[in-house]
Amino acid sequence: MRAAPVPVALVVLVALSAVVLGRVYADPLLTRLMVGAAAGSVLVSVAARRLPSWQVAPLSVAALAGWTLLSLRLAASHAALPGGLGEVAADAAGNAIPRLLTAMIPVQPTPDTVLLPVVAAWLAGLTAAEVALRAGRVLLGYLPPALLYAGALYVVGPNAEPAVGPTVLFAAVAAAGLAATGRPAGADAADPVAGGTPAVRAAVRLRPAVASAGGLAVVVALAALLAPVVAGQVDDHPVDPRRYVEPPRVETLDENPLIRISGWALNPDQRLLDVRTVAGSTGGGPPRIRLAVLSDYDGVTWRVGATYRNAGRILPAVEPAPGATTDVVRQEITVADLTGRLLPAVPTPREVGGARVAYDPASGTLIRPEGLAPGLRYDVSSVRERPDPNLVATANVPAGEAVARVLRVPDGAPEQVRRLATQLAEENGAPYARADAIATFLAEHYRVTADAPSGHAYPNLTFFLFGPRNGGGQRGTSEQFAASFAVLGRLAGLPTRVVVGFAPKADGPVRAADAYAWPEVLFEGVGWVPFDPMPRPDSEPRPVEEDFRPQPEDPPPSEVPAPTGEPTATPPAAGSAPDRARGGPGTPVLVGGGFGGLLLLVGAVLAALATMRRRLTRSRLERGDPGGRVAGAWRELTDALRLAGRPVGDDLAAAEVAERARRTLAEARAATAGGAATVAAGGAVDELAGLVNQLAFAPGTMTPGEADRAAALASAYGDALRDARPRWRRLWWRVHPGPLRWRR
Repeated sequence: MRAAPVPVALVVLVALSAVVLGRVYADPLLTRLMVGAAAGSVLVSVAARRLPSWQVAPLSVAALAGWTLLSLRLAASHAALPGGLGEVAADAAGNAIPRLLTAMIPVQPTPDTVLLPVVAAWLAGLTAAEVALRAGRVLLGYLPPALLYAGALYVVGPNAEPAVGPTVLFAAVAAAGLAATGRPAGADAADPVAGGTPAVRAAVRLRPAVASAGGLAVVVALAALLAPVVAGQVDDHPVDPRRYVEPPRVETLDENPLIRISGWALNPDQRLLDVRTVAGSTGGGPPRIRLAVLSDYDGVTWRVGATYRNAGRILPAVEPAPGATTDVVRQEITVADLTGRLLPAVPTPREVGGARVAYDPASGTLIRPEGLAPGLRYDVSSVRERPDPNLVATANVPAGEAVARVLRVPDGAPEQVRRLATQLAEENGAPYARADAIATFLAEHYRVTADAPSGHAYPNLTFFLFGPRNGGGQRGTSEQFAASFAVLGRLAGLPTRVVVGFAPKADGPVRAADAYAWPEVLFEGVGWVPFDPMPRPDSEPRPVEEDFRPQPEDPPPSEVPAPTGEPTATPPAAGSAPDRARGGPGTPVLVGGGFGGLLLLVGAVLAALATMRRRLTRSRLERGDPGGRVAGAWRELTDALRLAGRPVGDDLAAAEVAERARRTLAEARAATAGGAATVAAGGAVDELAGLVNQLAFAPGTMTPGEADRAAALASAYGDALRDARPRWRRLWWRVHPGPLRWRR
C-alpha cells in the first residue's frame, strides 16, 4: 500500500490527457480506450517489477499490441466500417497522423483517429512507470505524462474551451504523488553524522539549507521574469495544428464537374449509379441527388472550392430553417461508371455507412478520399428540407463579407449580359421576383439540346444568350442554363451558386440522362432555394429580341436645325472644291499610301519579334555552361506549353510537367496521323525531365553532350507542338512576344 500512490498518480496523469483530448471527439470511446491504455501500461510494469528490466519492454509491447487491436476492432464496429481487422489496422497505421489532423470537429472515433492516441498513452505510461518505479526517479517519471498532456492540448488547440480544471488536477495529482513518496519501511532513520564532530555536523546540515535557499531564489526569480510573459498570453488563442496539414482535396475532374454535363448528355444510357430508397417520403417522385456545389466563378469556369475534412459515420447536424418541413431519406447507393471522388447523396447527409468519407459543412457535400470504384456500396441518411413558399416570396437576401464569395462577379462581364440583368432587376423589385424573372426568361427564350457544346465562360454564355439561332446560339444543356442564371443573378444582386447532381425518375439505375445542373439562391431565414430555369417540354421558345432590345451604344444624331431666313454663308462656286484639291494627292492615293505604310510597319514589327525570338532561343540552347543550357531547354518547353494555352505552375514537379506536355501534344495531334510522332515526343519530354531533375539534384554534373541532347529534345518537342497547330497559329507562334517578357 505504501508503494501504491505513485502508480495511481501515473495512471491518473496519463488518463487526464485522454480527458483533454476527448473534448474534441464526438463520444467518449477514445477517452475510455486511452484510460485503459494508461491503466494497462502501468499495471504491466507493476506486475513485472521483479523481472529484469530488459524483459519488461517486450512484455509490455505484446500487451500494447493486444490492446491496440482490441481498440481498433471496437472503433471499427463503432463506426460501422467495412473490411477485416488486418485491412483496418493497415489503413489506420498508414494514415493515423494526417487523418487525425484533418478530421472534422467533433472527431468521430474511428480506427485511424484512435490509433495514435492509444499507442501514445500506453508508451507514456510504460516509460513513466519504469522511470518512477524501477529507477526511483518519480519527478523524472512525470515527464512522459507531462509531454503527452502538452501534446493533447496542442492537438485540441482552439477547438475547445480552456482545460483549466484538468490542468489544475494534473498539478495536484503530481504534487500528491511526490508527497506520498518517502523512505521504504525499515530503512535506517538514524542521523548519519550523529557521531561526528560539531563542525562536521554543522557543515553537513548547512549544505541542504543553502541548497533549499538557492532553489527558492531561482523559483522566485523565474516567477518574476516569466509572470508578465505568461500573463500577456492569457487572451491569445492557441495555434490550430490543422492549418499545417492539407485536408483531402478533389481531383481536377471533380473541381468543375459542370463540364461533364455535355459528355453525359451525349451518352444518355451510361449507367452511373444504382439507388434504392430504404426509408423516407417519395411523394412527388424520388428525391434529387446532389453531387457537387460550385460557389466560385472566375469568368471562365465554376469551381467547387470546398474544404473537406475527414469525418466519421455521423456528420454534424445543422438546424433546419424556420418554417421548413423536413423528412429523413435513407438510401443505398452502388457506384457503377461514375468516377472521381465526389460522393452523391440526397442533401443534406447526416449519416454515412459503408465508406470512409470527408465532408464539407459549408456546402453539405461528400467525397471519398480514396476515389470511387465500380461496385462501391454505401448507405446514406439525409435530412431533406422543403422551405416555406410563403417565407421565400417575402424574404430578403443577405449581403456583406459573409456572402461575398457567392455575390462576386468577376471582371470582364459582357455589356449585353449586364444590360439583360439590369432590365430583369428593374422590372422586379423583390429578390424572389428577380430570381423568378431570370428563371422564367431563360425557360421561355432558349432551347435544350444534347449536342450543344460545353463551356460556361463569359464568351460561351454571351453566345448562348444572344447568339443567332441559325448559328447555334440560344440553345444549350443544363450547364448553360444554370451558369447563365447564376451570373445574371449575381449581376442583379442575388447570392447564387450552381449545383450538379441527378434527378432519377425512380429507384434503380441512375443514368447519364438523369444528370443535370441547377442554380440556387440564398435567402435570409430560409437558406438555399433551388430554381428551375429549364424550358418546359414541347414548349416553343420565343425569340430573345421580342423581350430584350439592348440600348444603342451611340446616341442618335440630333435633328437638323431648320433654316433661318438669311443665308449664313455664300454657296461655293461650282468647281471650287476641285480647284482647292488640285494642288495635293487624291483620296485613293492617300488611302493606298496609308495602308501600305501600315503594312510595312506591321511587317517590320513582326520581323523584329521573330528575330528577337530566335536570338532568345539560341542564347538559351547554345550559350553558357551545360547546366544553364539544360535549364534554358526546359524554359523552351514550358514556353511552348504556355504558347499552346496550357501553362504550368511553379508547384509542379518535372515529371508532372512532362505528363502535361505529353497530354497537350496528344490532344493537339488527335485529329492528325501523328501518333508515332506523339509517342516519340512523349519519350523526349520524359528524357528532358530526367535531365532537369539531374540538374536540380546534382548540380555541376552536366556535360556538354547532355546539354546538346536537352537542346535537341526541347527543339523537337516545340516543333512538334507548333506543327500540330493550324497554319495561322503556326505563324503567330514564331512571332508571339510572350516568351520575351515572361518571367524566366
